[in-house]
Amino acid sequence: MPRHTKIVATLGPASSDPAVLERIIRAGVDVVRLNFSHGKAQDHIDRATLVREVAARVGKPVAIMADLQGPKIRVGKFAEGRVMLEAGASFVLDASRTEPGDLEGVGLDYKELPRDVRPGDTLLLNDGLIVLVVDAVRGDKVHTVVKIGGELSNNKGINKQGGGLTAPALTSKDMEDIRTAMSFQCEYLAVSFPKSAIDMEMARQLANVAGEPWRHKPGMIAKIERTEAIPQLEAILKASDGIMVARGDLAVEVGNAAVPALQKKMIRMAREMDKVVITATQMMESMIQNPVPTRAEVSDVANAVLDGTDAVMLSAETAAGKYPVETVEQMVAIAEAAEAAEEIHFEADMGSRTVGRIDQSIAMGALFTAHHLGCKAILALTESGSTALWMSRHRIDVPIYALTTQSLSERKMALYRNVRPILMPKFEDRDTALAAAEQLLVERGVLRPGDTYAITCGEPMGYPGGTNMLKVCRVG
Repeated sequence: MPRHTKIVATLGPASSDPAVLERIIRAGVDVVRLNFSHGKAQDHIDRATLVREVAARVGKPVAIMADLQGPKIRVGKFAEGRVMLEAGASFVLDASRTEPGDLEGVGLDYKELPRDVRPGDTLLLNDGLIVLVVDAVRGDKVHTVVKIGGELSNNKGINKQGGGLTAPALTSKDMEDIRTAMSFQCEYLAVSFPKSAIDMEMARQLANVAGEPWRHKPGMIAKIERTEAIPQLEAILKASDGIMVARGDLAVEVGNAAVPALQKKMIRMAREMDKVVITATQMMESMIQNPVPTRAEVSDVANAVLDGTDAVMLSAETAAGKYPVETVEQMVAIAEAAEAAEEIHFEADMGSRTVGRIDQSIAMGALFTAHHLGCKAILALTESGSTALWMSRHRIDVPIYALTTQSLSERKMALYRNVRPILMPKFEDRDTALAAAEQLLVERGVLRPGDTYAITCGEPMGYPGGTNMLKVCRVG
């Protein structure tokens, strides 16, 4: 069986060489993430061009996800680059400070911090490794006591335990970065730190306006990493095309112990609402330095796969690690092993679903028929990719092949679990299109004489959302 779970890899110094990029794509990468927290606009444009060139050479649809930086909630710089904070010491976070920091205190990139905190609040710095308790707020100065000390270096992030920082999800830099991302028509745009559906709606509007010259509308991915986003999850999902379980900042705000259950909840909700979901952060962290993962990392990736995530994501592992290709290969092996052990409860999965559209009903009918007839494959002729998305929300042991005439749809579907997108020529006649689809799958070795398959399409041909036909065929 082909691998169902998709792999997202972050591009960086370790993977920007064309030869290395080609190797990680051949190894199994389906989506390339461009991290807008680093680099200049032209760097991202050049990397996007490279991804498209290499993907075309490999002959594989690869989506590009532009990941916005979001608000910089960070400390400033230190005179010596870093300080060692001792437990019990006093330390001042000063929004008005312009000179470099020292053992007494440091400036802030986030000037609103004094207005967002009060005595007794807990601040977590450097991904929670350093813990400060607010003692007093005087003007622009937040006076704290170090609860858990350690080394604090330049520009480390700040989180408030329990959430409550008022920084907007979209900064002026993000708005400029959206224009850059639209200039190379990224398939997905990931928004950092959204707190509500309004943040996602605003980002979508900005992206659609910026993409208008190319008539391009990206899929919108909400990165769930703030406490405030959890009660708003359903509304955020409705306003998005998918979510990312961004376990780093989320764990710092809600506590490490709460994250595994939240991860399962988010994956389940996304699938139930016909949205895609990416599981991210520290999945293979040890492979930044080591050629093999830890057993815990193997279990972590496998559990995300068994939960039904569309994709698992690599960050520094492929951006700056020593073993980018090996990391992808290991992740592929883990995903395949987990999927082989997966128990399919098809009827239970389908039982709670109701549909109100003809195209959705056809998609569900194709799954039911293919499952019970033991079909070799499901072929979905789709313009927008919606039919393939709906099919992919259900666990089934039959691979889904999505055939489209649209290059954008082909690359977008690279993120959908258990969907293999294929670009095909455009046909006006339905029977010609169906015969061409079968021939394409025979040429690729997916179908052989005698194999049964289910195929869906719309009539008349070529209209998004027009799927209205299901046919069961046997290869002659």
